[in-house]
Amino acid sequence: MDSMELERQRGITIQSAATYTMWGDYNINIIDTPGHVDFTIEVERALRVLDGAVLVLCAVGGVQSQTMTVDRQMKRYSVPAIAFINKLDRQGANPDRVLDQLRNKLKHNAAFLQLPIGRESDTRGLVDLVQERAIYFDGDYGDTLRYEEIPADMRAHAVDARAELVEYLANADEKIGEMFLMEETPNTEDIISAIRRATVARTFTPVMLGTALKNKGIQPLLDGVISYLPNPSQVDNFALKFQKNADEDTEPEKMLMVPDRSDKEPFVALAFKLEQGKFGQLTYLRVYQGSVGKGDSVFNTRTGKKTRLSRLVQMHADKMEDVTKVFSGDICAVFGVDCASGDTFVVERDLKLSMESIYVPEAVLSMSIKPADKKGDGNFAKAVARFTKEDPTYRVWFDNENKETIASGMGELHLEIYAQRMEREYNCPVIMGKPTVAFREMLTKPINFDFFHKKQSGGRGEYARVIGVMEPLEPHENTRVEFKDETTGTNVPKPFVPGVKKGFMDSCNRGQMAGQKVTGVRMRLQDGANHAVDSSEWAFYQASQSAFLDVCEEGIWQVLEPVMSVEVNSPQEFSSQVFSLINHRTGIITGQTGRDDWFTLEAEVPLNNMFGFSAELRSLSQGKGEYTMEYSRYAPASLETTDRVVAEWEKKQDGPGDGPGGKKKKKKN
Repeated sequence: MDSMELERQRGITIQSAATYTMWGDYNINIIDTPGHVDFTIEVERALRVLDGAVLVLCAVGGVQSQTMTVDRQMKRYSVPAIAFINKLDRQGANPDRVLDQLRNKLKHNAAFLQLPIGRESDTRGLVDLVQERAIYFDGDYGDTLRYEEIPADMRAHAVDARAELVEYLANADEKIGEMFLMEETPNTEDIISAIRRATVARTFTPVMLGTALKNKGIQPLLDGVISYLPNPSQVDNFALKFQKNADEDTEPEKMLMVPDRSDKEPFVALAFKLEQGKFGQLTYLRVYQGSVGKGDSVFNTRTGKKTRLSRLVQMHADKMEDVTKVFSGDICAVFGVDCASGDTFVVERDLKLSMESIYVPEAVLSMSIKPADKKGDGNFAKAVARFTKEDPTYRVWFDNENKETIASGMGELHLEIYAQRMEREYNCPVIMGKPTVAFREMLTKPINFDFFHKKQSGGRGEYARVIGVMEPLEPHENTRVEFKDETTGTNVPKPFVPGVKKGFMDSCNRGQMAGQKVTGVRMRLQDGANHAVDSSEWAFYQASQSAFLDVCEEGIWQVLEPVMSVEVNSPQEFSSQVFSLINHRTGIITGQTGRDDWFTLEAEVPLNNMFGFSAELRSLSQGKGEYTMEYSRYAPASLETTDRVVAEWEKKQDGPGDGPGGKKKKKKN
């Protein structure tokens, strides 16, 4: 499935790839997604359009930090899942430990449906606990299945494991729970039905085993997908219907999509992924209702544009197969459609529908970027336009303050991959600057504001007064900005309130303490004053911005920095070096687990202190140590970091005490 040259070189998945397969009488649409946390948007949009998932775990590595991220994403979209423990044939494989981690780290109500026959390189087959039989995979590619009796030396273990499966099912399924309490023994059909009900309800996670490289366990896994995960007709998908001439505050009506594979209902589809191919932009669609055929015209509900679908294809990684018609539940791709990721398509122009959008996480790392050669500006612009459209987490923007182009993404690897793709695909080598961290500024205590804006220069003047309170939000909401209109009466007319809100929101784009975005702040507009002639939305916009600058001057502020969850795996002999490495980077150790000669260390470390960590870890552990890292939260920065960030900002200004507009700097906490 990894068709990109970079993916093969690095041995990782970078882009999600769609395919399909016929298994028996069933067509299964599959999307292979990356495991690395830097490419989390690929997992995000795949889970948005899929009805079930297979959570692939390594029998040696077990539950890692990115596994937790994917688990949170599955919860966000309520996607039921089967856990598949892969690489049973690797040295150090221990599926029992992985199951324990599923239960304790991810809090899944999980149990084995299979047991391995043999361990590591001696893995010969599987014991099917549901059907109570042994499965062997013969042939060079494990494509010939042979069913036999459970080996004599494993029968006692199989009986205990099946009893454990029933016990965990009893905690999740009412019918099996009643049989368990009545001390009745459920038959095979009862267990299969209960596993399906509990899996679809997300109260139970069936755990299956195998080794994909040798095709052992893959056929039973596909059977499990058919038996235990829902098909598109069994999942409720909703679209938001917007009323004509409704104001902004009116909640859209939720409409249930009809999943029948027929033409009875109007066509509705979601564009969840864009990709630049040799024939132009390729748009991946998930059809939620109705059907559409080659040559039909569809409307983008966001832009209102009409597009004729001259070609419909089904994808198999980087290969295409032309189709004439697609129905509800299908995943297809179309050419020549100008749209953005998350747009909804319908066949009826008046159908004002929108599928629920895809969650896009904030970028956590920024680096300056520029073409190595001035002649490459044209190709650089083309590459940026394409990559930012394909990947919403990759953002490129021009910093007027520093007069340089900045690329923002989910991590060092994310930005590095796009830099390499620019060179390979557009013949445009780029120079990446020093990474910069997305710091934030936050108010620590509530402060009142009262600003009177008056300007008279002949003709119509400007008149506005805003009174209220600016206060910090709760620590767990410190990445948000809120505006609350608490005014009563007509002192601040309602048509002018959006001007106050926009002035506040625009001011939050750059703080006065360290030039960073302001977050974790709520503006409560309580009162004000207006003039019958001179007041306008623009006057209140300016009054709001001036009130914000007053709060910057009078309030006490602090710098926030992104904190990462870091998981380090290393041989036990290097444990003291790894501990000192984390402590040296002001990390807080949150947990430690050990297995055989290896140990896993979990810690929270500021992102600003993680640069160069990979090289130092490899050096200390003779190349044996590895780590994973994901964004956790924003937290107050240390005094040293705050002083450095403020000093760097002041250095960029004309004078040490002058911010934009000649205002004083914020007070530091």
